[in-house]
Amino acid sequence: MTEPTSIDDLVRRAVAARPDEAALADAPNRVSVDGGEPVRLTWSELDARVDGTAAALAELGVGPGVPVGIQLANVVELPITILACFRLGAVAVPFPIQHRAHELRHGVETAGFDVFVTTNRPDRPDQVDSATATLGEYAMMAISSPSTKPGPPIRSASVDAETRATICWTSGTTGTPKGVPRTHGQWMASSSFQVNELRISATDRILCPFPVVNMAGIGGMLVPWAEVGAFLALHQPLDLQVFLGQLVSERISYTVVPPAALNMLLGNTELLDSLDLSNIRTISSGSAPLDPWMVQGWQDRGIEIANVFGSNEGAALLSTMEAVPDPTERARYFPVPDRPGVEIKLVDLEDETTITGAGTIGELRFRGITVFDGYVGSDGAEFDADGWYRTGDLFEYVTGDDPPRLLKFVDRAKDIIIRGGMNISAAEVEALVADHPAIVECAAVGFPHPDLGEKVGVFAVAGPDGEPPSLDELIAHLREYEIASYKLPERLEYLDALPRNPVGKVVKPELRQIWRQPATTESEQ
Repeated sequence: MTEPTSIDDLVRRAVAARPDEAALADAPNRVSVDGGEPVRLTWSELDARVDGTAAALAELGVGPGVPVGIQLANVVELPITILACFRLGAVAVPFPIQHRAHELRHGVETAGFDVFVTTNRPDRPDQVDSATATLGEYAMMAISSPSTKPGPPIRSASVDAETRATICWTSGTTGTPKGVPRTHGQWMASSSFQVNELRISATDRILCPFPVVNMAGIGGMLVPWAEVGAFLALHQPLDLQVFLGQLVSERISYTVVPPAALNMLLGNTELLDSLDLSNIRTISSGSAPLDPWMVQGWQDRGIEIANVFGSNEGAALLSTMEAVPDPTERARYFPVPDRPGVEIKLVDLEDETTITGAGTIGELRFRGITVFDGYVGSDGAEFDADGWYRTGDLFEYVTGDDPPRLLKFVDRAKDIIIRGGMNISAAEVEALVADHPAIVECAAVGFPHPDLGEKVGVFAVAGPDGEPPSLDELIAHLREYEIASYKLPERLEYLDALPRNPVGKVVKPELRQIWRQPATTESEQ
């Protein structure tokens, strides 16, 4: 086979090399997540399912360049539907299952798809009817259940590295999710760096706890799996007992675990000693700072903790044991990436000068083969004048080396709340809260939570007339907009006025300081 130029080429290569090897499996509790029985597929069986799904999509008019909306639970039909889009040269537009009418309407208006693949689930028995009602204003919309049958071989569409593969969704400083288009080449470049730096191979058995809808699930799991032809077990939403059971029963060698869960497990020696984790060599973690004692503790047990920083836009840092052997340094720092075709720099936000030494905080910017080309419908403000992607994340170089070898994460310049790995735009929450007639102004911030990292909280200023809403009443108001449940605030506090700086901007660090300790009771949440 010639050198792969598309993700479908990677799948074809894996099928040819390992037709009878295990490829993809559902979690054992699939029935509670999706209502169906768990499915296990070899690479040849997977290939036939992709063909069958591609044929079903083609009957709906899907072909090269056609966007397809997808909202499925993290079961085998989700990656199969995405792969079928790739085989047809279509554009996969996956949505998290938590997204509701608010996000779906914005999604179809942004991405312009006419076919939407979804199904009923135990938690949403009327999902298909709901999607039909939500998207019914789009007269040509076809609501389709995912195909589950194998089909005869289908020729791959003519696709190259510059062909758009997906539009995923990310939150930012604007009030609505932004569409992030990525090409096959951009996905494959991101994958190759991870495969090399994490030493992922065909013999690996990977457990994916992320929904296969964005960088974490597609870029961190799906494409590397296809690139090397490994085995992939699906999991999500997170059920710790099921997850731990899969680690053992599936003989997992590589997975991703949130920092809080790694801390908890390491602190529960009795539970940890009862599990056979001898197959695990590496666990990646991120989205929140790692504790050095935790990284050291897992390393003492023979398991590498890799520190990961990344975004849907294609900016990624990876701190592995090979690159940063000291566990304390690996928990805190990222190596300056040495990747062909990728450049980074730190920029002083006050004067736009490039920072070259330690001691000065600047915005991390990326440029190169992994970085997307701009948000759908964007005016290009996400890039600077020289074409560098503005990550909105603040870093500084660590002292001790010239030129600097390590980067330290300092803060998020973008107003983002990360709840259990899901990015939430504070501006989006604020716009909906402020629409309540009894609230004059508000500020949404994240407050610490031991399991999820952060939860959404709201500081508000009440109007002079009437009784301000309670937290429950505010949630009821927000539910009228049919937004995703994970965006709903779980803490509310009224102030006489929001703290502001001399130019009138709300000083959110002061608000976060008020809630610097995690909430300990339900009444505080």
